[in-house]
Amino acid sequence: MVKVQIKKLYSDVELPCYETDGSSGVDLKAYINSTIVIKPQTKQIIPTGISISFPKECEVQVRPRSGLAAKSNISVLNTPGTIDSDYRGEIKIILFNHGSTNFIIKKGERIAQMVLMPVLKFDFEEVQDLSFTNRGEDGFGSTGK
Repeated sequence: MVKVQIKKLYSDVELPCYETDGSSGVDLKAYINSTIVIKPQTKQIIPTGISISFPKECEVQVRPRSGLAAKSNISVLNTPGTIDSDYRGEIKIILFNHGSTNFIIKKGERIAQMVLMPVLKFDFEEVQDLSFTNRGEDGFGSTGK
């Protein structure tokens, strides 16, 4: 298990935790002073009240919670959001309301999940030609449904 340092930015922040033994990510909770309304087809940036530090060979991905997406049409706008290993600021979540009704967020509600992922660094090697594939330059939708 990888150690991640976490800092509470406020004394009453609830730390993230795994909800089950099989959970891939920990749920992030809204740390807000009053309810926030996300109107249909708009976004809001929601603070969590925490900051973290983790190994430079990793990134944290911020992902939507499937229940919020399925039941309320709420998603993380830049899915997955990336938190770089050298960022030390407060984790904030960009939520988007894809629905047709207002979505209300209260303090302490689970709004997203974060997953620690390994990152492979790469070097570019400039070449005149790339290796051949059957697909070639065929792009969007080229492989069918």
